[in-house]
Amino acid sequence: MLQNYISEFKSGLKACTELRAQMNSSQMVNILKGSLTSNQNNIRKGVSARIYKNGVYGFASASDYNLESVKKVLDTALKNAEFLNSKAKKEPKSLPAGSQGSFSLNRQEHIIPQKYFIDFARETDEYISTHYKNLDSRSVCCKQDTNEKLLCTTDSCDCHTITPRANLYVHMTANDNSGVPISLYEAWGEFGTFDSIYSDPKSLYEGIDHLYERIMQKREAVYAEGGIKQVILDSDLAGILAHEAVGHTVEGDLVRFGSVAGSYRNKQVASELITLVDYANSYEGKLLGVPIFVDDEGTKAEDVVLIERGILKEFMHNKETAAHFGTVPKGNARANEFIDEPLVRMRNTAILPGKSSLEEMIASVEDGYYFMKPTNGQADLTGEFMFGVAMGYEIKKGKVGRAVKETTISGIAFDLLKTVDMVSDEMVWKNTGWCGKKQWIPVSMGGPAIRCKINVGGK
Repeated sequence: MLQNYISEFKSGLKACTELRAQMNSSQMVNILKGSLTSNQNNIRKGVSARIYKNGVYGFASASDYNLESVKKVLDTALKNAEFLNSKAKKEPKSLPAGSQGSFSLNRQEHIIPQKYFIDFARETDEYISTHYKNLDSRSVCCKQDTNEKLLCTTDSCDCHTITPRANLYVHMTANDNSGVPISLYEAWGEFGTFDSIYSDPKSLYEGIDHLYERIMQKREAVYAEGGIKQVILDSDLAGILAHEAVGHTVEGDLVRFGSVAGSYRNKQVASELITLVDYANSYEGKLLGVPIFVDDEGTKAEDVVLIERGILKEFMHNKETAAHFGTVPKGNARANEFIDEPLVRMRNTAILPGKSSLEEMIASVEDGYYFMKPTNGQADLTGEFMFGVAMGYEIKKGKVGRAVKETTISGIAFDLLKTVDMVSDEMVWKNTGWCGKKQWIPVSMGGPAIRCKINVGGK
């Protein structure tokens, strides 16, 4: 665990200062076709300081973490703030106050031997190898990322958090009927240590069985018919849509610099069936994959209701954008490593469930598609998006039919959300996500399945 050197400097912090020590550790093992191809155990730690003065921030960091380096980054951050102010000459603006008091979310130091990951991955791989002979390749990846932070600010916030996240990935590759390689993967993830979440590979076998069934169906897939179609997007695709095509457009820094959502506040941007929330740390009493209780500016984390019954209600903010828009931040300022400055970031973003069962939704579609797994994709600040679809099925006369080959879906997010006319009653979280806005950072996303009209790419 990190030694608390920064507490020595709390009483002498200048106005609007954040002092953060941080250690990111990552353990990862990958088994490819029975061979160990990766065995990693990495640790990155250091200290950073950020000081707000006369309208600008000065930031500094150091990979050494001791009393001398803490003093140095504080001195350098102040000098950087003074230098930037001499160039920018910004008008000073007061920032909202952060949280006061102490907060702790940590556990006793818990070290998992690399052998645990290796044995777990080998046993999982052995199950796949023994039961499924029609695969050309397979891989199993076991991973744990742990983020430990010590934070103190001039608002008297004093916080220590340790947040481990366990992830497991299974990839399968086979040849389709024409000899072209096809692939499919499944990812599992939860908040917690790997050995506490995954104590027995047998708990994954049912999910692996489903993955194999789908890739075998994908071998005989047909092309989707292009055009505007009635489609059911399963939770994985609804979640990535909520994050990439909607969530980024309502981040305060991007709103400030031209996002289309800037002119949509208090306007209808979606069907009344859509409520979209960026959760701080828990849902229905259970900790989510990325629990944030105090952000990296020392602000208490609260849920942000982005869209409520189709109306755009709030943006996500750090202190600076909250001051610009005349509101209060709710804990969306996040930095992934000690070298990173906090940015406006999502945490656990999802559409809320509705009242329809998935079976009812499928039965209601006369001619359309059920899309389940995303691949890569992109979205911009106009809300326009294009995502790849790795797994999907035809729906004909209310019944799921043939698998379809990989295709794409595209459109403008807010236009698509206005077409949503059914939302499933099941909430599914995907706690394996990463967001790459300037710096990679863990996120979780999810929600129910939604029925909508969307542009589907054809042959």
